[in-house]
Amino acid sequence: MDNNDNNQIQNANQNQNENEMKNLEKKVTKNLIKNYSNLLNGNSFTDFSIFVENKSNPFEIKVHKSILSSRSPFFNKFLREEKYPYSISLNQFNKKEIESILSYIYYGNISFENQENLIELLEISIYFKLNLLKEIIEKKISNSINYSNFFQFLFQNRNLKLNEIEIKCFELINQNFSQIQNNENLFNLTKEEINKFIQFKQEKKEIFQFDFFQFLNNWIEKRNQRLKGKKEKEKEKEKGIEKKRLFHSFFSLFNQDSISKQDFDKFKQFDIFPNSFLIDIQNKVIQDKDKEIENKEKENQQMKIEIEGKWKKEVEEKNKENQQMQIEIEDKWKKEVEKMKQQMEFQKIFPETKIITEEEYAKKLKEWINDNDFFSKMKKGFSAKRDGFSSKIWHKAVDGQGKTLVLIKTKDNFIFGGFTQVGFKHVQTGGEWIKDSNAFIFSLRNDKGDRKPEKFTIKKGEEPYAIHSHYTYYGPLFGRGADFRLVSNLQPGYSNFGYSYNLPNGIIWNPNEAQSYLAGSYNKWVVDELETYFI
Repeated sequence: MDNNDNNQIQNANQNQNENEMKNLEKKVTKNLIKNYSNLLNGNSFTDFSIFVENKSNPFEIKVHKSILSSRSPFFNKFLREEKYPYSISLNQFNKKEIESILSYIYYGNISFENQENLIELLEISIYFKLNLLKEIIEKKISNSINYSNFFQFLFQNRNLKLNEIEIKCFELINQNFSQIQNNENLFNLTKEEINKFIQFKQEKKEIFQFDFFQFLNNWIEKRNQRLKGKKEKEKEKEKGIEKKRLFHSFFSLFNQDSISKQDFDKFKQFDIFPNSFLIDIQNKVIQDKDKEIENKEKENQQMKIEIEGKWKKEVEEKNKENQQMQIEIEDKWKKEVEKMKQQMEFQKIFPETKIITEEEYAKKLKEWINDNDFFSKMKKGFSAKRDGFSSKIWHKAVDGQGKTLVLIKTKDNFIFGGFTQVGFKHVQTGGEWIKDSNAFIFSLRNDKGDRKPEKFTIKKGEEPYAIHSHYTYYGPLFGRGADFRLVSNLQPGYSNFGYSYNLPNGIIWNPNEAQSYLAGSYNKWVVDELETYFI
């Protein structure tokens, strides 16, 4: 057993021990929660009572002072300051909410099944000074706010005035304003909430469109309808004054840049707009127009300068381009000539191949085989596409030929094969292993991991099992394992790579990595073409 195996065993044992410890810790926590739950629900050793609901028919919950004082700053202070602290009345809350909070105080659990009482639970958590629970409920509320309930949460938050809830509701109002601008809930916003919404939009640097000012006008109209008990003339006069006063108070909050200038003419229909406000917008529109004209003139002047400069540049660049073109044409012809020379060399090595389409592959095979005589005399003795997908046809062409090169291309574009100096024998019946100390297999194209072409020699002691001849059942077969083989119809292939031939660096023999190395899988690869060359 080597050091790697020892390390793996030690790591496995350590992981097992850590998992066991974690399970024990979970069990302890689970038992602790169960014990505290039993303590709360069992009324054992209680020394304090909480009364809820109402004074005429109170509901009593028996609890423990030590737990309350340790978990809640409110109860800690109350129990210290009261002379005879035996009970407390919390009539502002209901029984179910108090029970939920006590579950949290005793064993850290609280139910959020009822979305409607989230605000009430938040109020109790603030009252009892349970800051962590307050954060949890705030986050839960924030996540629960959506298009269908944001008005409900906004109005419920009026007493608490929690900024995160308010901002989330304002975001939904802002996103859906055009759809809800006539919604009755929108007109139930307070003046303070509208002021905050205006500030919210301005902080986001958003433009107010005309529909928002229509809403303000309608909101003021609805508010003024509440004026009662006065004569009609006095009422109308007072409404006009109130409307103007409210409009002016709202507009004192606006930045001029936050109002759409495209709507300037529409604003005039509201005669209660402050004159200073309309004058400022008009001046802004005029200034923007003047600026636009000035910028246009500058653009035209700049365009003239750019056109003149562009023509001069183009003339200079044309001259340079002509010179550069001449150089590029000469370089291109040199490269083409060089490429044609290389192609001629490549075609000399494999003149008829449909598999070896890369010059690099041809050079590697020539380097690995290292036999000029073989490459000068070899012929393409077999092609599956040309001669047929049959092991009998293959053996008839290949057996007894001597030095033999086998090339395989799969449907998934893996290219590999093998070389034997001894060659395959003709065997009438059964099969025969053939010894070859110089046999090797190779991989030319392997898209897994972007591998380069590699040669794999036969393992020491496996030389007698370099290749195998069997006239009936198998086509090419390399290695006792077999490292790769093709069956009678040359389909599908099988690869147990690494049994008789050496594996590449970084790969160890196992059912996945080694067996799928040559062709991408163990026995599911399909041959696209098989070519065999020999002298």
